[in-house]
Amino acid sequence: MGKDERFYLISMVCKLLNVHPQTLRLYEREGFIKPKRIKKQRIYTDEDLERLNFVIKLTKEFGVNRAGVDIILRMRERMQIMEEVMQEMLRYVDEEIRQQVEKRIKKFFEQF
Repeated sequence: MGKDERFYLISMVCKLLNVHPQTLRLYEREGFIKPKRIKKQRIYTDEDLERLNFVIKLTKEFGVNRAGVDIILRMRERMQIMEEVMQEMLRYVDEEIRQQVEKRIKKFFEQF
C-alpha cells in the first residue's frame, strides 16, 4: 500500500458510485473486484473504484450481463499486458536505433 494511495470503506464507495453494498459484495464474489481487507473490513483503492465504475457502466448503461463483464474485463487485462509488452519492445527498438545511429556518426567522424 503506497504512501499516497487513498483508501475507502464500503460505505463511502457505495455513496460515491451510487450502488448498494450487496452489489459490491456480488461483484467481489464474481471476481470483478478484489478489495484489500483489514480485520475483515473491505478497503477499496482508487484503482478499485475505477474498475467498479467500469463494471457498473457495463451493466447499467450497456446492459452487459455478468458473463459478458467477465469476458470484457479479461480482454481488457490482456490488452493492458499487450500494451506494456509493446511499449517495452518500442523502448528496445528505440535504443537499438539510437546505438546504430551513434555508431554510424562515430564511424563517419573517424574518417576525418
